[in-house]
Parts: sequence; C-alpha cells; structure tokens
Amino acid sequence: MNSFDSKPWSSVTVAADLERAIHEHRLPPGTKLGEDELGDAYGISRTIVRAALLALSHRHLIELKRNRGAFVAQPSVRESREVFEARALLEPRTAHSAAERMTEDSLILLRDNIEQEHAALDAGENGRALFLSGQFHVEIARIADQTTIEAFVSELISRSSLIIALYWRRRAAMCETQAHHALLDAFAARDGALAEQLMKSHLLDLVASLDLRNVTQPPTSLREALNR
Repeated sequence: MNSFDSKPWSSVTVAADLERAIHEHRLPPGTKLGEDELGDAYGISRTIVRAALLALSHRHLIELKRNRGAFVAQPSVRESREVFEARALLEPRTAHSAAERMTEDSLILLRDNIEQEHAALDAGENGRALFLSGQFHVEIARIADQTTIEAFVSELISRSSLIIALYWRRRAAMCETQAHHALLDAFAARDGALAEQLMKSHLLDLVASLDLRNVTQPPTSLREALNR
C-alpha cells in the first residue's frame, strides 16, 4: 500500500493512469486488462473500470475483444506507418506556429521538460523518459494554441509509444535528446521555418529507428506493471 491507494479514483483518472502506464511501457502491447484485476488494483467497481477501458479504446490504446476482454493495443505495421504519417503532417506546422507564439514562460517549461527527461535517462527510468519525451511534443501543440490539433497529437503520441514498444531497435527511438535541444534553440530564436524543418527531420529519424520485426512480451502481472 502507498499514498496512491487512497486516491479517489474515477473513470477519467483511471483511464489517465492506465494511459501513462502504457506510455511508460509498464503495460506493453498485448497485455490483458482484466476488469476484476483492475477493480481490485484501484479499489473501484467494474462499472468504473469499463468506462475507463471504453475511453482508452476510443483513443486506440486498447482493444476490446468480444468474449475475450480488453488488451493493450498492438499496432500493425500499416497502422504504425499511418500514425507517423499523421504526425509528419501535423507536428512540423505546429512547431512553426509554436515558435511564432513562444513566450519566455513556455521556453522555461520546455527546458524543464528536457532536464527531467535527461534525469530520467540518467536514472535508468526509460519509461518515464519516453513519457516526458512525448509530453514535449504535446506541449509544443499547446503552445501553438491549436486545441484541436493538440488533442490529435496527444493521441498520436500515446499510440507512438505502443509502436516504439513493439518495434524499437535502439534507445534512440525514445527521442534523441539533442533533437529536442535543437528545437528549443529554434523556439528561443522564434524561428518558425527552422522549427518546422527540425521537427520534420526529428520525426524521420524516429521512424528510421524502428524495426518492424521486433515484438515485446506483456508483463506477468497487472499489479506489477501498475506498481500497486
């Protein structure tokens, strides 16, 4: 037991917690998400569990299989390519807009994100580093003040984490931190064109670091994966 256990869980907060566990690779693709086991882990009813799982299915993070239950999604090669193609369409232009709207407070926030990512990598917390790397991209969309695109990017980032879990072939797949530093410099200079080009290159490098033949195995226990 820890302080985590006294939190009043709702379907929204459970969905957010599960999404983070998926993003941090504590719940790899293919993991079965049993309703009873989740209910016990969070101390909630199956009704709340089902609502959380339904919400995650709408974000394409889990698959609800008839008569079998819920499983963390396992993106196909085709789906993986489509996700990164969508990111390539959205994120470079969003980076351009973010550079034009950048404030000192936003720069501080992005710099702090990179520092936390470095700290997580140094501590061997690769899952947390991956989550922070994704949040860097989501924050750029927020700074660009494009609410609809921010929602799309947030979902695509989470789905990218599943793809990386299945297909990465080197640590660089988490996002080369130097790429984020280069973007930060472009933002500091308010150089939209450079930020757009850097984001294009960054996403191409990320795709190049994937090996579409690799598949990871799910954990043995939901409780272990959720640290409960």
